[in-house]
Amino acid sequence: MLDDSESGAASGKQSGDKSEGGSQPKSMKTVFLERIRCSGWMSSVLPFNIALGPVGTLVQLLILNFNGTVLEVGLAITLFNAVSVPAALFWGFVTDRFQRRRFLIVASFLSTALILVLFVFAQTGYWVSFLYALFSFATTASTTPLNLLVMETESKTKWASAFAKFSMISSVGQTVGLLLGMVGSVYFSLEYLVIPLAILSLISAGLAGFLIKEPEVVFERQVLVMHKPSFFLRLRHSPYLFLRIPRVHHFKRIFMNLRHELTRHTPLLYLAISFFFLSAGIFNTSLVPALEANGISSLLIFAVIMLGMVVQIVAFRFAGRYAERKSLVKTAVGGLVLRAVGYGALGVFAYLLTGLWFLIPVLIFYPLSSGIAYSIYYTSSNTMIFNTLSPKRNGSYLGVYSALAGVATMGGSFASGFLSFYLGFYVTFLISAAFLGVAAWLLSLTVSSQMSVKSAAVSG
Repeated sequence: MLDDSESGAASGKQSGDKSEGGSQPKSMKTVFLERIRCSGWMSSVLPFNIALGPVGTLVQLLILNFNGTVLEVGLAITLFNAVSVPAALFWGFVTDRFQRRRFLIVASFLSTALILVLFVFAQTGYWVSFLYALFSFATTASTTPLNLLVMETESKTKWASAFAKFSMISSVGQTVGLLLGMVGSVYFSLEYLVIPLAILSLISAGLAGFLIKEPEVVFERQVLVMHKPSFFLRLRHSPYLFLRIPRVHHFKRIFMNLRHELTRHTPLLYLAISFFFLSAGIFNTSLVPALEANGISSLLIFAVIMLGMVVQIVAFRFAGRYAERKSLVKTAVGGLVLRAVGYGALGVFAYLLTGLWFLIPVLIFYPLSSGIAYSIYYTSSNTMIFNTLSPKRNGSYLGVYSALAGVATMGGSFASGFLSFYLGFYVTFLISAAFLGVAAWLLSLTVSSQMSVKSAAVSG
């Protein structure tokens, strides 16, 4: 990886080469277009994120409209997650070896548009599930190239602000997409909502082809885990970041430390994160079916998800400063407890209330859990993950983390459909809250582990 002085030398050499040989000065039009490409390529991502925003909710509603049940919804999301893990692994290695950012990004946007159009022709929930899995594979292709492009097109001193801008564009885009789904569900049949989404993805492909210029200096994925802003954004887009394929001995190396109080901090952290993803898979899979089962319209369902997204965006603006004032473990535990309270309350109200009455507690506790509590937990837990990494073990530790997150999310989605179908939505939400309680308990154990390390250091 080049530092700022090396990057400057490279760019200076390039400029010198262009000026040699009596080349003609650039026209004002050429300079203007180059400035747009350098500073405005991130705007090409906005239409694509608008297209992504409502798809997860839309897929669930389509399956339910085809007389599917929460079982079919659970299987569709399980398949989506099952494809996401190997897709992240595959496209990560392709990104490192191919090193053509624009081609991969444009190809991802174009293939996403094609898949969205195919949803119009789906006649059963199983076809919707299959297309949703393809959608997962296609959208994953652009995740890592886009993250790397942020670092390759900005100087090192501007990385933090560049990632903040990119994150805001992504979040705002997905929120606008949910608003589009909410309004569109009133005027169009659900299956035709994918048409404007496909058009938006095509617009992004055209803008990316014009605005993105292949960088002179390219990085491999390893650089993403060396800087906190890039690491956070990459995990926010997808929790699956494989620098190498995890092996059995990688898991043993981490979890064998559970036997010793001085070294059990990292395995306890990873176990807690696994229970968090298990809980998320269980809850998120059954929320939309629960709302639909209570007769709540598609417009209001999109509104609920959008409200959670808006609260989450605002909460992330303050979560970092909040986490800095307290210990990371206590902040993460607090976020987990708050989220568990929200999920548990929704479980209780799912048992007590039916129909539109159930919407009232959802509008209160869903933004609390998925917005405020999630932002607090995400910020502190990902900081702790970042702190466990080192150049020698980045690949193995991230491989284990990604594998645990993938298996837990997939297992939660699969179990959620069966729990809700046979036991009821209230049981599903309460079990999800219970797993969050387990995650909070495991994280709290790391406090005693850290205290033991400090006392051992003092006595030493």
